[in-house]
Amino acid sequence: MLQFFTGAPVFDGECIREDIGVAVDDGVVLALRSADEIPEGAHVVRLDPSAVLAPGFLDLQINGAGGVLFNAEPTADTAIHIAKSVRCHGVTRILPTLITDCKETLASACQTIGEAAEDEMSGVLGIHVEGPFISVERKGIHKPSYIRVPEEEDLVRLAELSLALRQNGARLLLTIAPENVPDDAIARFAQSGVVVSAGHTAASYERIHEAIANGVTGFTHLGNAMPAIQNREPGPVAAALASRDTWCGLIVDGHHIHPGLMKVMLAAKPEGKVFLVTDAMPPVGTDMQSFELYGQTIHRSGGRLVSSQGVLAGADIDMANAVRNCTTLLDLPLSEALRMASLYPAGHLGLDNRFGRIAPGYTADFALITKDVEPLETFVAGRSVWKRSEV
Repeated sequence: MLQFFTGAPVFDGECIREDIGVAVDDGVVLALRSADEIPEGAHVVRLDPSAVLAPGFLDLQINGAGGVLFNAEPTADTAIHIAKSVRCHGVTRILPTLITDCKETLASACQTIGEAAEDEMSGVLGIHVEGPFISVERKGIHKPSYIRVPEEEDLVRLAELSLALRQNGARLLLTIAPENVPDDAIARFAQSGVVVSAGHTAASYERIHEAIANGVTGFTHLGNAMPAIQNREPGPVAAALASRDTWCGLIVDGHHIHPGLMKVMLAAKPEGKVFLVTDAMPPVGTDMQSFELYGQTIHRSGGRLVSSQGVLAGADIDMANAVRNCTTLLDLPLSEALRMASLYPAGHLGLDNRFGRIAPGYTADFALITKDVEPLETFVAGRSVWKRSEV
């Protein structure tokens, strides 16, 4: 069906354009044209003139939302529920994230995620497997008894999953600690199309660069579950900042990383290499005050999610708030904050030719937001999938 979105300024991924309409055909952007040049036969979608039509947000690290946790039941239905739960925050595509768990849970997630990724309208863009191949020393909330090195079975399973997901334009993102995964394993993952990221790691500066040479292309929640930079042992954070070609995920909630350090990170990396993640958990989008993880209660308190021992367990933030925090905490222009939530994560996955812009040939995933980044309506492949109630 031919559609024409008109009435609101359009952020096309580069700048905000006035008096522009967006022609969409069969879920793909056909053209941007003058707002009064309505294509013949098009269904006109009238937008709030006080809002901005922006590319839909991508969240590459989301453990749960809407009251559910992907680890608790790693099925296609759970992944789709999480994706639907964050549409009210302008998010159109996610990688449901499986944190360190037993072999059976990992196998179950790998077996079921393809079903969700096959459906373009699901919003599920693959899977993020965060562990179990990480550092016990830098485990964070991850359960240490599940942490291990990859075995041949893991290499085969994840390679096959990556290849299968790529056939549907989806991705497998894998977080590892390079000190616990040999170079040949990293290379095998990368060769099969796995997007390999370093996280929950205490690896040396030198080891990180060895891992990058073998296929690591990113860093998971930079600065968290990593040692602090020291003058003679700069470690993974400094290695990430010194590497010009790698991407870094960042949790901009004001709790995980001090805003001053985040400004330094942004100044150090080339433009386009830092993207937003939420690391969200089940309470996001609900009034839940606690949830269960690994048999322990995680409490919601003061904008944080913490165990009884005070260990951070994911984050209590949605993507719209993360974008807003970029403008208020980090003094970034709205255009850059929007790119950090859309174009840049798409770039990390190698999908920035499909997502992150409103341009011909791109999927018509849109977030209609106020200039204060309050979502009003969300569109997946041109279809309205959530709209704020007028009440």
